[in-house]
Amino acid sequence: MNRPKPVALFGLLAALIFSSTLVTAQKPHVLPHRSEERAAPPPAPAPQVSPQLSKEDLEAFFDGFLPIELERDDIAGAVVTVVKDGKVLFAKGYGYADVKARKPVSVDATLFRPGSISKTFTWTAVMQLVEQGKIDLNRDVNDYLDFKIPATFGKPITMKDLMTHTPGFEETLKELFVADAADMRPLQQYVQTHMPEEIFPPGTTPAYSNYGATLAGYIVQRVSGMPFDDYIEQNILMPLGMTQSTFRQPLPANLKVLMSQGYNKASQPPKDFEFVQAWPAGSLSTTAEDMSHYMIAHLQNGEYNGARILKPETAQLMHSRAFGLVPSMNGMAYGFYEESRNSHRIIGHGGDTQWFHSDMHLMPDDHIGFFISYNSAGNPQFSGRSALWEGFLNRYFPYTPPAGRQLANAAEDAKSVTGTYWLSRRSQSNVAAVIGALGQLKVSVNSDGTISVDQVKDFAGNPKHFQEIAPLMFREVNGQSEIAFIRDYAERQIMVTDLPIFVGQRVPVLKNQNLNLGIITFAVVIFALTLLFWPLNAMLRGHYRYRAELTPQYRRLRFWMRWVCAVNLVFLAGFAAWLMSVEDNIALLSSHFDLKLHLLQVIGVLGVIGTLVAINYCVRSWSDGTLWFWTKVWNTLLMLSCVGYVFFLLNWHMLNFRLNY
Repeated sequence: MNRPKPVALFGLLAALIFSSTLVTAQKPHVLPHRSEERAAPPPAPAPQVSPQLSKEDLEAFFDGFLPIELERDDIAGAVVTVVKDGKVLFAKGYGYADVKARKPVSVDATLFRPGSISKTFTWTAVMQLVEQGKIDLNRDVNDYLDFKIPATFGKPITMKDLMTHTPGFEETLKELFVADAADMRPLQQYVQTHMPEEIFPPGTTPAYSNYGATLAGYIVQRVSGMPFDDYIEQNILMPLGMTQSTFRQPLPANLKVLMSQGYNKASQPPKDFEFVQAWPAGSLSTTAEDMSHYMIAHLQNGEYNGARILKPETAQLMHSRAFGLVPSMNGMAYGFYEESRNSHRIIGHGGDTQWFHSDMHLMPDDHIGFFISYNSAGNPQFSGRSALWEGFLNRYFPYTPPAGRQLANAAEDAKSVTGTYWLSRRSQSNVAAVIGALGQLKVSVNSDGTISVDQVKDFAGNPKHFQEIAPLMFREVNGQSEIAFIRDYAERQIMVTDLPIFVGQRVPVLKNQNLNLGIITFAVVIFALTLLFWPLNAMLRGHYRYRAELTPQYRRLRFWMRWVCAVNLVFLAGFAAWLMSVEDNIALLSSHFDLKLHLLQVIGVLGVIGTLVAINYCVRSWSDGTLWFWTKVWNTLLMLSCVGYVFFLLNWHMLNFRLNY
């Protein structure tokens, strides 16, 4: 959602337009006498000429950006291709496919993993079966399955819901990736055993779903009667001449030697090949040249080099708007999402594995396609691919955002939308729900009356300022990003952004990030200090030869309270370590970890039981007249910490032993 800083360009455009307007608008009040010599009119300002979209200019543009980006962000390599009017206009590799071997990236002989761009192949397969009459976009998907998806809200999920990311599923994380080929399971087994909870009525709420795309791939397999990989190969890859592309895992021998290494950072050792269990959602391996064939086919309504993968009317339907919450903002096409900008309609898709990061943008009316892929995560502070794409648009399709205007109720409207939001794409009913306590968005009012979303920043890392342009609709100051606040199916206020694959929803009070992190931070501090004071107090008592006059029962309770504190800290540390380890290896979100996670949850349950000890400990201390007042206060804080700890664990389902997350 970041944007570049086109201030200088827009300033120059504004100056030229303003001066031109003055010259043409000014007229003399008195016509000159015939005998008078007329002054020569001032020369008209030279019109600004945009750079031509040519191979030469593209090479200068990309050569001026990508090598610097790779070095600055510690990225090993990248590949980019631009197509126009059915031909490759520019294609080039940058950096290395293998840093140690100094093997350069090649357009036609280096495979990248474009992640979720793979979904558009799955959706293309769906549309092929739609035009054959084998799939109805508005029919209950249960009619195509050999198991049943419950209609939680009394409404069936349709293929259109899957394609627009509105089936209502919560996020799925477990075994999206697995450690190696031996851990891969058949598609049927995966979709049956990893079905997520439905948390929204179908067709109402965008919530990006890898499971939904994988389910669609399984439907393709069942309806076509062919294994999914075979279907894609025979009906999309082969007709388009994509001879160096595959969904297969592990890679066939002839393609394995072409696979780029994947990196966290170029300065670090390479990572292992990523095995995507939900493979219709993201397992494609391909070259930039092959991707140019695919983009051209979609830009030409299903045809490439005489081969047709979709009828023109089917392709046009696929590219048309299928779902949107705000008519003037980006919505979903059938599998592609709209990302219109600079007054041009654009559809596309991004894709990320852990190590590969890619974007594909199609401009159907301009017959232009753009594909970029990186083989490294790199430094995360700056979104280079977004900057590159927006720089491309601003260079070849310059655009000046309209001037904002002050609305009468702007201050009241801004105040009405402030608060904390979380994304509809989230885990909600399982152990991964705790992630929702960490990634919430805060909308606040700035001193100039604009609003900001704390995690929506420009390329300098500063929160963007949004000015109201219509009731409860806001546009970025000197930019194009938009945010709208509307009511959802349940009449709750939600936040709609330019990225139509999810929305922001107001966080319930008991789920508020500040409240929950405050509670658990307080608990951790009290637990840690209690354990720290235990030996410290013993040392002080020994030094001053002081022996507290405590009843045996109180001594036992005090002893067990130390263990309760230790158990609680062990559970929290273990859970945090698990989540942090996933950052480096997402395959740890696996059934192989279930036993360890269950053992960790048993420790958590012991801590919950220990809260009863804490309550008893606190009550007895207040009834004991021999105890120091501040000891009683501390025991009260300790009891509140235990209660807060239990609230946090139960509130975020951390003790849910059904490990389907």
